Amino acid sequence: MALNLVWLGFFLISFLAACVRLAHGDVAVFPAMLASLFDNARTAFEISLGLAGVMSLWIGIMRIGERAGVVDLFARWMNPLLRHFFPGVPQGHPAQGAMMMNISANLLGLDNAATPLGLNAMRELQALNRKPDIASNAQIMFIVLNTAGLTLIPTSVIAIRQAMAVKQGLTGFNAADIFLPTLLATGASCLAGLLAVAWVQRLNLFKPAVLVAFAVAAAAVGGLFTWLRQAPPDQVSRLAALAGSVFILSLITLFLVCGAVRRINVYDAFIDGAKEGFGVAVQIIPYLVAVLVAIGLFRASGCMDVLMQGLTASFAWLGVNTDFVPALPVGLMKILSGAGARGLMVDVMSAYGVDSFQGRLAAIIQGSTETTFYVLAVYFGSVNVRNTRHALGCALFADVVGMTAAVWIAYLFR
Repeated sequence: MALNLVWLGFFLISFLAACVRLAHGDVAVFPAMLASLFDNARTAFEISLGLAGVMSLWIGIMRIGERAGVVDLFARWMNPLLRHFFPGVPQGHPAQGAMMMNISANLLGLDNAATPLGLNAMRELQALNRKPDIASNAQIMFIVLNTAGLTLIPTSVIAIRQAMAVKQGLTGFNAADIFLPTLLATGASCLAGLLAVAWVQRLNLFKPAVLVAFAVAAAAVGGLFTWLRQAPPDQVSRLAALAGSVFILSLITLFLVCGAVRRINVYDAFIDGAKEGFGVAVQIIPYLVAVLVAIGLFRASGCMDVLMQGLTASFAWLGVNTDFVPALPVGLMKILSGAGARGLMVDVMSAYGVDSFQGRLAAIIQGSTETTFYVLAVYFGSVNVRNTRHALGCALFADVVGMTAAVWIAYLFR
């Protein structure tokens, strides 16, 4: 419902603004809007077509990892830590495995692949819920970890950046250079969501496994930020891009080697997953067309310029550097709709360039935030939970922290 109103609002506000401009003698506004309508529809299709290959690659690799047992092994490694966050879930219950698989898919940035696993986990958690129409503590923790979940590889964002780079004629472009900034931003969001739920639910996090994990993470982040403040900006950017490339290629190699050791036909497994990846890319075409067309009209009518000027003036009055403002709507839209935020991200990359600060920040925000309202509606709706208690408040708190961290970290990596 929220996205419906936003989408309709884009069209109506754009039309009214164009009428005002026409009344003031601007006869070029309506032809410009019509040209934008068709140009953005074509752009949406071209991006989706370019995305098909990369999504097929990643979901194919993910399928190899599943059949080789690597994803399941990772889930079992995480279980000693995460069981402290879900004290109401018995040891060995199917909900544990379902949640770990979902979290593993989210870690790899495979949003569409993670959703079915998440819905299955919600059904398993609902089986333990003594009040079926009221969200349990475990369900709330699981939802918030989903909306603020840690992402190791923002797969779909990297794929879109690569497709945009090709469209803009860039050569030698490294779409994975957002790997480290996104990891830090989404880590801040995840920690904020976790602590918020733990505080509301009075969870005791002073357990050895939790404290060790927090200490290791804090030491790693602290060391990284110390280095960031001392290293030259060009070196930071270069090493961040290198880290993303090395990690992704190492992960692919690990999946392939484990599959070969387990005597799995890695080629057939890859093909099975790749077929699904192509379907995912095709499915987003109508959503991307709808959002890009609406945003294109909003920009062509001059409304986007007015909005950006207002935000820029507000932050300038506060004495804040305003270079980040064009990417801010991506984070605001992401709370409502992933497709809408994806369209705004593409719009920012088209207007400023995929290799610009604004384009990179939009990608970091897109990769480190989640569609909070959508996730809450789909996940809780799938098990008919009506009273979500403190889930929304904790999730929105994590979103705010994540967006703030994304902007700050993007400046560090600039």
